[in-house]
Amino acid sequence: MRLRGAILSVLVLAALITGAAPAVAGGSGPYPAGYETTYRLPDHTIYRPNTLPAGVRLPIVAWGNGACRADGTWFENVLTEWASHGFLVIANGRPGGWGSTSSDMLVEAIDWAVAENSRVRSRYYGRIDTTRIAVMGQSCGGIETYEVADDPRITTTVLWNSGLLRDSQNHLLQGLHAPIAYFIGGPEDIAHGNAMDDWRRLPAGLPAFMGNLDVGHYGTFAEPNGGEFGRVGGHWLKWQLKGEAASRAQFVGPDCGLCSTEWDVLRKNM
Repeated sequence: MRLRGAILSVLVLAALITGAAPAVAGGSGPYPAGYETTYRLPDHTIYRPNTLPAGVRLPIVAWGNGACRADGTWFENVLTEWASHGFLVIANGRPGGWGSTSSDMLVEAIDWAVAENSRVRSRYYGRIDTTRIAVMGQSCGGIETYEVADDPRITTTVLWNSGLLRDSQNHLLQGLHAPIAYFIGGPEDIAHGNAMDDWRRLPAGLPAFMGNLDVGHYGTFAEPNGGEFGRVGGHWLKWQLKGEAASRAQFVGPDCGLCSTEWDVLRKNM
């Protein structure tokens, strides 16, 4: 029994060092996806296609959890869904982790991905699109997102059920330079008022989308593939990070895909 336990420990350690295949598989996209960990980024959880698609560079998506919770699998359904559409999604926190995160961890995730794309022995060598980067977060994770939004590498910023809590934080809005989207849970969402106040204060000329769906503060993240939030978030990423016209049509134009649905839509400079 002790020998068996020792062998299992060695196998687990080897998987951590080498970067084993993702632990789960799923998502509705063309690339079934799961998550893994690596000793090179020990405080994060990495979601990716199980088999890295040939000839496809994966844009980067850095994710901050609600409650700034350091559990990288708390939003597993939706993060797996986005990874299955050909994105490298990096969540703050280890699988099942505890404690709190910080906005610095979002930058650490981006830095790691950029470095892995250049590291010759990395499984991601030459497989990551380091010019296409989204930073996103839910609730407290959205505040973390605001705190790093002035990073010039960021292609798009996305707030989920989130908004600034105090007027003293309003200066963070001035750091926004990339197209931003808000996906909020309607008037019953505790973050609704804050998000709408932020909307009114956005820098002039900044492309911005606001979508409200009456699902409350916890959205649809726990549903299979992240539910409607997973679907719409996937379209935003495919438009902003891959330039897909069909996904762009969900947000742009008088007959946009979300305009005649249960979503309440606002737009600026789009």
